[in-house]
Amino acid sequence: MTLYEAAAAIFIAQAIGMEMTMMHQLTIALTATLAAIGAAGIPEAGLVTMLIVLNAVGLPVEYVGLILSVDWLLDRFRTAVNCFGDCCGSAVVEKTIPQDG
Repeated sequence: MTLYEAAAAIFIAQAIGMEMTMMHQLTIALTATLAAIGAAGIPEAGLVTMLIVLNAVGLPVEYVGLILSVDWLLDRFRTAVNCFGDCCGSAVVEKTIPQDG
């Protein structure tokens, strides 16, 4: 989710013609990372945390509508990848921990 939020914030900045300095980009990366850590298990959290990222760099939150049409589908893919990763992690833990009994 972090990469998606960072890419979406930079897309919105480019769409409105805002020049992104290196400090803006670092702020986006840090804010998106922290927001993604805190919202990992919340459905449709990408849109809520996107508002946090946009506010951090002074982008208008009204432009979230630019990505709203594709976010529905992308959220399904992010959820599938997250579930698959959780399943792989569970399989690794199950194979590495010895069975008692």
